Amino acid sequence: MKWKTDFPPTSLMPFRKVNDENVHSIQAGHCVVHPASPGGDTEIEALALEISRHSDLYYSHATPEISDNEFDLLVERLRRLDPTHPQLTKVGSDPVPGSEKVIHLFPMRSLDKATLDTEIIHFVTETVKSETRFLIQPKLDGTALSLEYRLGRLVRAATRGNGIKGEDVTANARRVIGVPERLLEPVDVHIRGEVVMPLEIFHRSYSHISPNPRNLASGALRQKYSDGKADVKDLRFFAYDVLFPSHSDRHPDAPQPPPASDDSSHLEWLTKMGVSPAEWDVVESLKPTISSTKIIEKTQKWMLKRSEFPYEIDGVVIKVDALAQRNELGNTAHHPRWALAWKFAPEVSETVLLDVSWKTGRTGVVTPVAKVAPQMVGGVTVEHVTLHNIGEIKRLGIQICDRVRLVRRGDVIPKIESVIGPAKEEDLKDRFHADGRIFKSHFPLRRKPPIPTNCPECGVFLVEDGAFLRCPNMTCGGRGKHAILYWCRFLEMDGIGEKLVDQLMSAADLKSVVDLYRLDFDQLLALDRMGERSASNVLLQIEKTRKLTLYQLLSALGLPRIGPEISLSVAHSIKKWPELENLVRSWDALPGQPNGGPECDGEGRPYKHNSSIRRLTSIEGVGALVAEQLLSGLATRSDMIGEILSEIELIDDDSPPNSSTPLSLVGMSICLTGTLSMPRKEIQKIIRNAGGRPVSSISSKLDLLIVGENAGSKLEKATSFGINIVDEEAFFELISDNQPT
Repeated sequence: MKWKTDFPPTSLMPFRKVNDENVHSIQAGHCVVHPASPGGDTEIEALALEISRHSDLYYSHATPEISDNEFDLLVERLRRLDPTHPQLTKVGSDPVPGSEKVIHLFPMRSLDKATLDTEIIHFVTETVKSETRFLIQPKLDGTALSLEYRLGRLVRAATRGNGIKGEDVTANARRVIGVPERLLEPVDVHIRGEVVMPLEIFHRSYSHISPNPRNLASGALRQKYSDGKADVKDLRFFAYDVLFPSHSDRHPDAPQPPPASDDSSHLEWLTKMGVSPAEWDVVESLKPTISSTKIIEKTQKWMLKRSEFPYEIDGVVIKVDALAQRNELGNTAHHPRWALAWKFAPEVSETVLLDVSWKTGRTGVVTPVAKVAPQMVGGVTVEHVTLHNIGEIKRLGIQICDRVRLVRRGDVIPKIESVIGPAKEEDLKDRFHADGRIFKSHFPLRRKPPIPTNCPECGVFLVEDGAFLRCPNMTCGGRGKHAILYWCRFLEMDGIGEKLVDQLMSAADLKSVVDLYRLDFDQLLALDRMGERSASNVLLQIEKTRKLTLYQLLSALGLPRIGPEISLSVAHSIKKWPELENLVRSWDALPGQPNGGPECDGEGRPYKHNSSIRRLTSIEGVGALVAEQLLSGLATRSDMIGEILSEIELIDDDSPPNSSTPLSLVGMSICLTGTLSMPRKEIQKIIRNAGGRPVSSISSKLDLLIVGENAGSKLEKATSFGINIVDEEAFFELISDNQPT
């Protein structure tokens, strides 16, 4: 079939429904549609493909080729020919929620937290001293969402994720009340806010299936195929932040961002655009002590309003209002210095300790888990609480059948704070599970919690490690399960979660990470509720991780106290596994012993550490203790790592710099600050390709600082250290001017 379209560029207009028309053969403006065989399967598929293409142009690229009316005629034609066609259920060109990852152009950082008035005073008088104007908003207790608009059109919505990368949930976000498809101005902007469920809707429709509306909001936003517990249309979006891309990240036709000197002006602008911000107040005073007093009064006001507010809130957010001052204050690696999340005082409840069980984690630490009679604390029904370690059990002097005081710090982490005394049988009455079922339990015998001597998973004798108990068995099933889960999560192997791992450990004898790479299609098909498509997806996820960099391998192993940042520094310096393996072989040798290196330096002074440890401590950020933990962790896992390397291929992270390149960054530590013209990950990749090492903090050892617009405290600190500083343009001029010809 020939499918002819003659589509001129048109202005950006919202899609609209059209009246019933004869769309069998259409001439609408300049759009002529000529189906060769009206009503046939070929026409249906051609229509679906054409609709998909125009949706992608419209939503993802903001470059439509046809008018909205012409698009609607195509959709109406498809609906008449095939009312159940899958294309009709798609919104734009959105992927299935959660199926794609989104790297945030602006990181979604956490906020520094406080619970005391004195912490507010310190924030105002010390952290942001000399600031005179503050913005106050309730801290909505929902799920964070980032909305990306291009030329005023919603093109992407993403969850917070880890702050750097989130899940694409555009299709579901379009149905959330308060998320407009189109702003009233054709701007490029990222709008951050919170998705919440009104308490009235929660209590009327959902309280019997979920303990709190926050969980429902998060689940509904991320659900696939509208198969979750809650309907997305029952959610609301309230904005709390506005961020405008720099010129290089904006659409060529996008206008300049609206002028604004403070955040409250941005919130007013949002209201004009058709987006509802969270409520806000402004506190202003030339005296920090007066500002502190006024802010504390606002927190007290919100504490009183909390019980009657239509949405769940768990505190108050305090922000410096002036945007220029925010840029000067800058950010730490974790949070902006110009904002503070003041959380309501922890909620306290009483319950009964019924039992203590022990769980083996991926690092071998055996953790006590307390089973308690169900108790609502801060909107959540708590039935299991960690006791952290044997030291915590001894500190509390806790016994089974004690009445205990539960607290949720910051409305997040439930914890046993103290022991009240022996429980009575009536303490177990009138309790309900989270799903509404009546709680029934026998009255337990009061006794001390048993402290295990053997691993609850494999039976191996446990060793004491300070306040912790640790299983030394590297093949322990408990360690294996959590190690597998950590490996899969770090490498983003979608679809391989705890339930599947449990099934595989039970039915397919899965014991360690290496067993993942030996699974076959038939083993997966044999699992309950596993179809061919799901099995194929699992194998696809496994196959895509058969080539890993040294950094990925070290990070995915999840070694105790060795995080991704240390792994990256080590991998960048060591580069090849055989070199690291040689260091591992002699990690515990003493200086002067075989493989331990010389006993003394050139001046006759004895070395404190062997050559392996010294090699690693030459890497910035790696101390002797970290070096020992890394090497000992690799040594105890050497057999497992050898098996993994028989199944995967280690590849170079980046090609080494061309030896003929005059500009060499080999060995240089380089930091970025301010708003840059391209994603930081791309600039960091360029730095690595030239042999440099991107770092996130300023120290006297830093070699170079690259600054963008609105550079903050990092620039001041680098200046005080006398570090070389270049702007982004100068850096790229150096790169381009010194490339080999």
